[in-house]
Amino acid sequence: MIAFDLSADAARRALSPAGVEYDPEEARERYAMAVWCQLIEPGDSVAGRVIGARGPIAGLEAVVAGADLRELSPKEAGEGRKRWLPRLSAGAVADSLATAAARGVRLVTRADPEWPTQLDDLGAHAPLCLWVRGDASALSRLHASVAIVGARAASHYGDHVARDLAAELAAGGIAVVSGGAYGIDGAAHRAALLAGGLTVALLAGGADRAYPAGHTQLIDDIARRGLVVSEVACGSAPTKWRFLQRNRLIAALSAATVVVEAGWRSGSLNTAGHAATLSRPLGAVPGQITSATSAGTHRLIREYGAQCITSADDVRELLGMDDRTDAATAPRGTYTGDPTRVKDAMSTRVWRDAGEIARRAGMASDVVEGILGLLRLDGAVESGAEGWRLAKIGG
Repeated sequence: MIAFDLSADAARRALSPAGVEYDPEEARERYAMAVWCQLIEPGDSVAGRVIGARGPIAGLEAVVAGADLRELSPKEAGEGRKRWLPRLSAGAVADSLATAAARGVRLVTRADPEWPTQLDDLGAHAPLCLWVRGDASALSRLHASVAIVGARAASHYGDHVARDLAAELAAGGIAVVSGGAYGIDGAAHRAALLAGGLTVALLAGGADRAYPAGHTQLIDDIARRGLVVSEVACGSAPTKWRFLQRNRLIAALSAATVVVEAGWRSGSLNTAGHAATLSRPLGAVPGQITSATSAGTHRLIREYGAQCITSADDVRELLGMDDRTDAATAPRGTYTGDPTRVKDAMSTRVWRDAGEIARRAGMASDVVEGILGLLRLDGAVESGAEGWRLAKIGG
């Protein structure tokens, strides 16, 4: 039997850096959750069954004491203890809680009113708790939300589409959820912040530090104006497994998932798979048929029934929102986006090629070509042998 102090006094001492007074039983339960976060990897359904059957305190006591875990097979119980007990350290738990307090990271559990109940759809694979940097009350405002994910090595086209979608949706009150990575994730977060909307970054490592390091300022901005969330304790490093498991949280926390750009084996397809498993609406943005960075989105549309997304209105439809915000009544500061710049560089009378339109708009030509394709799908522009022009209202 391993000695480990789960008393109310031990719990209160460990939780004291947060500066919050908990009653004895609540302190023990929070402390037990923090301990479990040190013991297990994200998505450990075996631990989830123990905690679901006994609660975090009794489950931890049974594991530490070597008691019979009747909810598990002997093999599961034995292998579980071999995974968990080598990580058991009161000092490591105290350090993570102290780091959380120093960095303004709050431990949110199912006992808290802010807990996002949509995560419970993950069943035994649901997170035990969340480490949240920012205004935790915003977790309750994610029922109208969309995950915008995609390639880290995004093209100009993918970057543009992610920014345009995120900005318009965020300005209209729809939260933008993503993973804080380079490429599509970063573009979506920045555009949502620029539009004055809510954005949430789910990290594979601890919420106390940015990953990638090059996004330190972005993650800090998100924490100030939105939420930075992780299911692993502060001080935890991101690993390949944690990235994959993080993707299930992105899909579960959001009301719908849109993949903007993804290669054939992109990790974004993993997020899309979780969304499909959870029966969450799934959308994908089409790209050029010759583009390797859009091979994954085309695959989602062709093989997995993802809805074709060409505008923010398509995303609203994916979310079941039929009412579309009129530009005249849009909130002040609404992001107009690059399509406006492109249309401003065009005429209803004069045909112009994409290079000329790009020069007039002050934009990269490949970005403009992608925008023109989307505008043509919307009927806003028309193309011909001489180039492009604005569509005439009324035909």
